Amino acid sequence: MLEQLIRQLRRLFGNSPAAPAARKALGASPVKDGATKMSKITSIADVRRHFRNNKEPIYFISATNFNLLGIGDWVGNFRHINYIDCFEGQQRNVFVPKEKFPRDFESIEDINNYLLEHKEVIDYIQSRADGENAGVAAFLMFDEHTEETCKQLGLRVAFPPANLRSRMDNKIETVRIGNKAGVPSVPNVLAKVGSYQELCEVSKELGNDLVVQTAFGDSGHTTFFISSEDDYYKHAEEIEAESEVKIMKRINCRGSAIEACATRCGTVVGPLMTELVGFKTLTPYKGGWCGNEMFAGAFDQSIRDKAREYTFQFGEALREEGYRGYFELDFLIDMDNGEVYLGELNPRVTGASSLTNVAAFAHSDIPLFLFHLLEFSDVDFDLDINEINERWSHPESVDSWSQLVIKHTDESVDLLTAAPRTGVWKMAGDGSVSYDHYSYHPHAAENDSEGFFLRISGAGDFRYEGADLGILITRGRLMDDDFQLNERAKAWIDGIRGQYAGQSLQDPVVQEVAVSHAVGGGNFKIL
Repeated sequence: MLEQLIRQLRRLFGNSPAAPAARKALGASPVKDGATKMSKITSIADVRRHFRNNKEPIYFISATNFNLLGIGDWVGNFRHINYIDCFEGQQRNVFVPKEKFPRDFESIEDINNYLLEHKEVIDYIQSRADGENAGVAAFLMFDEHTEETCKQLGLRVAFPPANLRSRMDNKIETVRIGNKAGVPSVPNVLAKVGSYQELCEVSKELGNDLVVQTAFGDSGHTTFFISSEDDYYKHAEEIEAESEVKIMKRINCRGSAIEACATRCGTVVGPLMTELVGFKTLTPYKGGWCGNEMFAGAFDQSIRDKAREYTFQFGEALREEGYRGYFELDFLIDMDNGEVYLGELNPRVTGASSLTNVAAFAHSDIPLFLFHLLEFSDVDFDLDINEINERWSHPESVDSWSQLVIKHTDESVDLLTAAPRTGVWKMAGDGSVSYDHYSYHPHAAENDSEGFFLRISGAGDFRYEGADLGILITRGRLMDDDFQLNERAKAWIDGIRGQYAGQSLQDPVVQEVAVSHAVGGGNFKIL
């Protein structure tokens, strides 16, 4: 029963953030300027003024507002529409429907479609609409059904079409685009695999220690480390179900991430970040992403320069493919020879966006996401992208931020009876942590003894293996030079976990709740 319930919970909540003619060719409607019509935008100051004066509703619709924390400070009339209330009703620009209906979610797209079809959400959007123009919608994930629902509601989606995004999101396609752009991947082969023997045959030039990825999916679930036949058969069903997989040589590498935005003027590139991957105290998934660090000295200068150059080249290749807007690239840094390899593409805002958009360079100019909104506006602009990229490449433009994505890592299920509040937490000299005050923004953490915590799972939610408990964002580093968690990170993890308490699944009341939700679907929250 326990394994069945865990699978059900995972399915429900996941594992747990051009000219007009060219825009028409992209299939994306323009974001209309609700404020006074501006002349051509040619400077960052113009962009700031344009969005501060914006009158048209702009929405970020997702399970939580994590990915775009603080963007509302820059954009007038910006609102979040979320499924999970991380703020206990305290955040005014976050709308969460009060009534929840049983629903069997299998993806973030399902959650977004549920929200867009919810009467409270529809009423909220219509109450802020200007006639038939309901505003602009941005998403972490969406599909064709989302697009059709937005059309019916009078919302314009500020992203390229879902079918184009899906094609770009394919890890196999990423390799091919990278090859065309001159951005190398780890030595690999792309092939259909039907047995361990076939895997060995097609990858014989890569050695015996392999990494296999499927075309789509979370790296924590769809990246398989294979060095023996036993390893293969643990994942044979997933591998053999694919029409093609990416088979890579396993290298001694460190993960990194960089976000960018492909605009009609060129690709704007953010800083290179380190990645926290596979730490057992944070995630139950080997190879699973569990955080980032942003600091000026991430890797050496030659690696940073190469990653930025590759990101610009890849962004220009995406523009040729018809893709515009925000994207993120994962790079694998070979620690034996310093080579920089393309890992994967995420054609969207991502978990790293929460750091990209709060760093010093973003506040001295504008957050990267504003370039995305500008690209999908009907405003004429001509910005010097080379100048912006040059400025953002300087170490003094990058202050130090880190984040931890904390999941439940035990093979157990219980009902949460207590959870830490969203806001600023402080760490004492002995490593203990305590709640200090409410805030909605990471900048409220003023030094490395403070952290902004965004609660995801709260009292009344089930805690199961892989469930997202919350995200901690703090100043300074959380790993040492060997890319291991430092003592401060360990203290934060222990301190935040210690704030959670649960009621055993063996309790008859909890069992009754679990069974009723497992049969009928739902949000597993006692309301």
